[in-house]
Amino acid sequence: MKLISWNVNGIRACVKKGFLDYVDQVNADIICLQETKVQENQIDLPMAGYYQYWNYAEKKGYSGTAVFTKIKPLHVKYGIGDADSEAEGRILTLEYEGFYLINVYTPNSKRDLTRLPYRLEWEEMMRQYCSELDKIKPVILCGDLNVAHQEIDLKNAKPNRGNSGFTIEERGKMTSLLDAGFVDSFRYFYPETEGAYTWWSYMSKVRERNIGWRIDYFIVSCRLEDRLKDAAIHPYVLGSDHCPVQLEMAD
Repeated sequence: MKLISWNVNGIRACVKKGFLDYVDQVNADIICLQETKVQENQIDLPMAGYYQYWNYAEKKGYSGTAVFTKIKPLHVKYGIGDADSEAEGRILTLEYEGFYLINVYTPNSKRDLTRLPYRLEWEEMMRQYCSELDKIKPVILCGDLNVAHQEIDLKNAKPNRGNSGFTIEERGKMTSLLDAGFVDSFRYFYPETEGAYTWWSYMSKVRERNIGWRIDYFIVSCRLEDRLKDAAIHPYVLGSDHCPVQLEMAD
């Protein structure tokens, strides 16, 4: 089974930059998108063989998630908690026979960290949500988690300490999630690989020089370790300021 996660930073723009060609090339079983930036009926994607599920943000041109899957899920949930909705369209949960898939676009703390308190509440909520589901079935959590967990996960760690996405608090929440019975699939296979990034600023030549951050993940229940086959990053795919990440699992 092959799974892909990609922050497309606007699906309509990404389609113009070769999104559908990439879909054909990668031939994944499940494709999870973040930051789709569309409302219902604003795009009609010809995705033959895939069931499509979209969680739209109430605010136009903002946030949003989607999952395209060849395997029909048993159930789909939009948001978490009692209400099957949430204003920013950031969470989609698909239940399959053997696992839950959670596609997430984690809120950014903002450059001035004004949204950090909300972000930390979000992290706690997500850890509890993942842990509760994990009691029922193993969990695969994927998406733009907006944090570089360790210094190896960004090019310039020292000057970025305390900045949004690399605060002690955000990194600590990621550690707490992993300690709750989950594993970072890329680091599971490549614990010491440097220069493996998934996001680059649009500033001139930043991506060309690989001055990036690894903030896009597949986090999986430790119980799925024996099914993990490989994890990969596709930096050559240029349709967004993020690149796709991949997880391969035994069926």
